[in-house]
Amino acid sequence: MYGRKEGVIHERVKKRKLNFSPIHLRSAELMLIRIPLLNPFETSFGRTSVKEAVIVRLDSGDSQAYGECTAEREPYYSYEFNSMSWKVISDLILPMLAGAEISSPLDFGTLTHRVRGHSMSKGAVEMALWDLFCRSAGMPLHRAIGGVRKRIECGISIGIQDSVDTLISTIARSLDQGYRRIKIKVKPGWDTEVLERVRTEFPDIPLQVDANAAYSLHSIRTLKDMDRFNLTMIEQPLDYDDLLEHSILQRRIRTPICLDESIKGDESVKLMHRLGSGRVVNIKAGRVGGIAGSLSVHDTAMERNIPVWIGGMLETGIGRSFNVALNTLPDVRFPGDTSPSSRYFRRDIIVEPFEMDSKGRMPVPSKNGSGIEVDERELERWTAKRKILKLS
Repeated sequence: MYGRKEGVIHERVKKRKLNFSPIHLRSAELMLIRIPLLNPFETSFGRTSVKEAVIVRLDSGDSQAYGECTAEREPYYSYEFNSMSWKVISDLILPMLAGAEISSPLDFGTLTHRVRGHSMSKGAVEMALWDLFCRSAGMPLHRAIGGVRKRIECGISIGIQDSVDTLISTIARSLDQGYRRIKIKVKPGWDTEVLERVRTEFPDIPLQVDANAAYSLHSIRTLKDMDRFNLTMIEQPLDYDDLLEHSILQRRIRTPICLDESIKGDESVKLMHRLGSGRVVNIKAGRVGGIAGSLSVHDTAMERNIPVWIGGMLETGIGRSFNVALNTLPDVRFPGDTSPSSRYFRRDIIVEPFEMDSKGRMPVPSKNGSGIEVDERELERWTAKRKILKLS
């Protein structure tokens, strides 16, 4: 697959001053959770009513830390899916860490480089390692990665609705709540007519659309017609693994293309820039293998003056905490998909849920590591199966 060099980390990431003491992992625990969403979330490739995720807990003896795999139940967003990720993490990735002296979370890529691909599976463990190292060092994650903000701006991603009237009322309610950016999902048959109504009701709001690879170049007339709606960007209009056809499309439309699924790592950003495949990058930590991969994509984009923003995968508070930290990076120039916990869950699996103020801002946790405390009772409540592995 293009755009991936396994275990390779951008030189600027290596130069970040990370004063960590070596860690030996004592054990790891995997939990498959299924937690109901407050409302179903529909995209061009399907409808989700239950969030299913693999949670990873690492134990060094002195500290515990958590990560969340962003794969889904079915391989519709990515080739990875949860039953696969469970096996890859338990049978391949975690055994590679057994007995190892890990001096930094940046060692993870080298230790696991023999496993090709499986970025979401790797990311779950890698992010837990960052949490563990930062907790042990007495340092918040956002400080360790070079974050520059104490508050982040929140955007909302609104799925495909049952009617345009429902969409309009959802947008109005979201604006009243303070969200700084509205993103709506589109697909063939739910696009220009819907956008025309939205722009009639809300002519001046920051608005972007996300197609999740629902179109082809045969739809170029429809995609070009979207120019009249003054969109901030259109996210991943064409195939999930494409760069070339996006470059053709970007030359034909004024609306900036933002690439999501096509960005596998920093090499993808370089190719995107050379080909002119888009003008904005969406960073999803799981999709690029974790925090180090996210930093590599961020730094590569910043060198080329390509703005980035942080996407989301309906994460629980565990995964959301890493998105919040990444939102503090200097090249993040748009509000991301980092909504408060109450957007998706009646009760999150963390003790202090993420909250947004009336101006659409969210405070960045100041506690060590990812800054969260897991609610063990809620985690247990939604755990469907678990597995414990001894690593020392």
